[in-house]
Amino acid sequence: MKDLTWWRGAVIYQIYPRSLQDSNGDGIGDLRGIINRLDYIASLNVDAIWISPFFTSPQKDFGYDIADYRNVDPMFGTLADFDELIAKAHSLNVKVMIDQVLSHTSNEHAWFKESREDKTNPKADWYVWADSNEDGTPPNNWQSIFGGCAWQWEPRRCQYYLHNFLTEQPDLNFHNPDVQQAALDNIEFWLKRGVDGFRLDAINFCFHDAELKDNPAKPLELRTGRGFAADNPYAFQYHYYNNTQPEMIPFIEKIRALLDKYPGTAALGEISSEDSLKTMAEYTEKDTGLHMGYSFELLTEDFSPQYIANTVATLEENMTEGWPCWSVSNHDVKRVATRWGGENPSPALIKMLARLVSSLRGSVCMYQGEELGLQEADVAFEDLQDPYGMTFWPTFKGRDGCRTPMPWEASQDNAGFSTGTPWLPVSKQHVPMSVSEQEQDDASILNHYRRFMAWRKQHNALVVGDINFHDINKDVLCFTRKSDEQQVLVAFNLSDKPVSIEASGKLLADSDAATASLAGSSLTLQAWGSAFIEQ
Repeated sequence: MKDLTWWRGAVIYQIYPRSLQDSNGDGIGDLRGIINRLDYIASLNVDAIWISPFFTSPQKDFGYDIADYRNVDPMFGTLADFDELIAKAHSLNVKVMIDQVLSHTSNEHAWFKESREDKTNPKADWYVWADSNEDGTPPNNWQSIFGGCAWQWEPRRCQYYLHNFLTEQPDLNFHNPDVQQAALDNIEFWLKRGVDGFRLDAINFCFHDAELKDNPAKPLELRTGRGFAADNPYAFQYHYYNNTQPEMIPFIEKIRALLDKYPGTAALGEISSEDSLKTMAEYTEKDTGLHMGYSFELLTEDFSPQYIANTVATLEENMTEGWPCWSVSNHDVKRVATRWGGENPSPALIKMLARLVSSLRGSVCMYQGEELGLQEADVAFEDLQDPYGMTFWPTFKGRDGCRTPMPWEASQDNAGFSTGTPWLPVSKQHVPMSVSEQEQDDASILNHYRRFMAWRKQHNALVVGDINFHDINKDVLCFTRKSDEQQVLVAFNLSDKPVSIEASGKLLADSDAATASLAGSSLTLQAWGSAFIEQ
């Protein structure tokens, strides 16, 4: 029988297609490259893949600016390639999720080209247009995430249009029912092609305040967190009105109703609001909301047992019916090995982090290369591709450092990623960490990852069990996972020194048991050690 709830507790492997594998020598990864690496991905014992955008796009924001929701950009391949990708993934028992960027399009989308021409055309109200103030200034104070004013003047209409991201990414007007239906139709196009689910990009940005009220100022001391540096004007405001509006809930119900027509499919919403944990709970309520939600709460610089426990516990208090998803790395933030481990992270720390995030209650997104322990690459200014990094250089170098190509074969040019010149340089630091090198070492981060993910599947409490945190030690993150069949005490030492705590039960012989020992009621964890104790 088809597993309709496969997504609960699933490990979802995020593929950034530009950087996974180039199959034709143009220096850019593609769908054929993904197909060629699916056997490797299946060997990681993950449950699904999430593929970042591969749709027709001018690539101003590397695919998150879509010009045609129903076609594959030629640089990535064809619809036939995508159909083959789904077929092969399913033959390997791997589900396929794809990005859907609903809140905005490219300015080269046919909808926008028509909408900008005048105020009376059939698409005139499909985007967020507004008159200027009397002095010609923008209609309000909203800021773009990528820096500067969120409004761009369009001389054809003599109006401003809203762009929460790049100027080339105009925001759709979801207050218009026709826009909502068009978005649902695009989702269904891919459902009919056999996808198992969607990662919904910036989903809480679909609706804006219809009255265009000004966002209030944020105090200087609060202008931090979740990737928005204090020197980015976006951090200067509380974003109460340019996103996360109440009208979003009824639209989410429409998305869920559509997916329910295709049993076994699921939606994962990316959420970044002023209170992301609260919004995650609201967007995943009951069986009418999204199946899963995730935010940037564990993609920060803060790495402490107290922060992780407080973050997850706060969500648990709010999310009484929904299902969370956690990640510690993705294509938008510094790689976790560097962010939490520094310039020379310990392999033991890297192994522990994969175990930690996949032991929390919820599903988990693992970013490509995380299984190798890749660190943030140092990309020279002249090699930068990310417009975000170009704008805020040198205080913020952008997102290119986590997007460099995967290292496959240490002995080959470009570490086996491409026979041509890669779109971003392959990090020299990554070459010794390539798949070919790590597969030969039984104790490697890669082989540890494979073993742990296989071991995790055998313990139902770790996949779908409830979670309850214990305040034991300032260096130890400790919690219980409990299902109907099993109860497991889980402990992680988030320090580089051994530590002992009180614990009782049976120490499970998992893939890395050497980092912990249990004598009577005393549990000793080695530096960056972890333990799973059945109770």
